[in-house]
Amino acid sequence: MTTGPMSPVLPQKIPRKIDNKRGILLMLAGMFLFAAADMHAKLLTASFNPLQIVWCRQLGLVCGVLILLFLRGRAILKTNNLKMQVTRGAFAATSATLFIVAVAFVPLGDAVAVSFVAPFMVTLLGAWLLKEKVGIRRWSAVVVGFVGMLIIVRPGTGVVHPAVGIIVVAALFFALRQIISRYLSDSDRTETTIAYTAIVSICLLTIPLPFVWIMPSNWTQIGLLVSLSMLAAGGELLVIKALECAQAVVVAPVQYSLLIWGTFYGYWIFGQLPDRWTWLGALILVATGIYTLHRDSVAGKARTKTGQ
Repeated sequence: MTTGPMSPVLPQKIPRKIDNKRGILLMLAGMFLFAAADMHAKLLTASFNPLQIVWCRQLGLVCGVLILLFLRGRAILKTNNLKMQVTRGAFAATSATLFIVAVAFVPLGDAVAVSFVAPFMVTLLGAWLLKEKVGIRRWSAVVVGFVGMLIIVRPGTGVVHPAVGIIVVAALFFALRQIISRYLSDSDRTETTIAYTAIVSICLLTIPLPFVWIMPSNWTQIGLLVSLSMLAAGGELLVIKALECAQAVVVAPVQYSLLIWGTFYGYWIFGQLPDRWTWLGALILVATGIYTLHRDSVAGKARTKTGQ
C-alpha cells in the first residue's frame, strides 16, 4: 500500500509561508510517482516474493530519509515516543506487504479504489482508541463509505477476486498507522515519523529477506527494482514538501488522485479498467472521504479553540 491515501497528514510545528497552489502540485506529482511505484510492484510480483518487493520499495524511502538527514541533520530522529514510532513502522511494513500480495491478483485500479476505505477506518478507530468525538455527519459518511466499498467488492457474487479482502486488511493496518500518526502529532514532526517508519519497516523486512530472496536474472528485473525504489523515494519527498508548504486540509484530498493515476497505469500497462460498478463505488468512497477529511479539519479546529 502506498503511503497514501495515504501519507501521514500531520500538523507542522514550525510556521511556514503557505503556498497551497504549489503544495497541490507537489502532492499531485507525489501521487503520480506512488501509483507508478505500485505499477512496478505489480509487474514484479510475477518474478519475486512480495517481501522482497516491499523491501526494495522501503529501501527507496530509506534513501529519501538519508537525504533528509543530510539536509537537516540528526535532529529529525529526535522523538518523544520511540515505542509508538516502532509500532507505526511495523504496521507500515505489514500494510505494504499485504497490499502487494493482493495486487498480484487484483487489477491495480480496483486495488487502489478499495484501499480508500482506510479513512473511514480511521474515523472508527479514532472514536474507539483515541476517544475522539464523532458527530452524526461523520458517522453518516462512514456508513455511506461502507456502502461504496460493498459496491466495489460485491461479496458473494464472485465478480471480484477474493484477494480484495487482503486489501481491506491492509487498509486496516494503514488506518492504525494513521491513528498513531495523530497520537504522535502532538510531540513529533512529520519528517521524524516518516524517518522512523522507513527505518523500522526496512529493519523488520530484512529479517525474513534471506529466506525469500531471488536474485534478479536480467537487466529488466534489476531496472524495475531500482526504479521502484527511486519512485517511492521521490514520492515520499514530494509529499513531505507538499505538507511543508501548504495546509494539510488543502492537500489531503489531492491524495485521491491516486485512483486516476492507478487506473491510468492499470489500463496502459495491464489493459485493465475498473467496471462501472467499481467506478460508482470509488466515486462514493472519494466523495465521502473528502467530506470526512473536511469534518476532521472542522473538529480539529474546534479542539484547538477549546484548548486555548
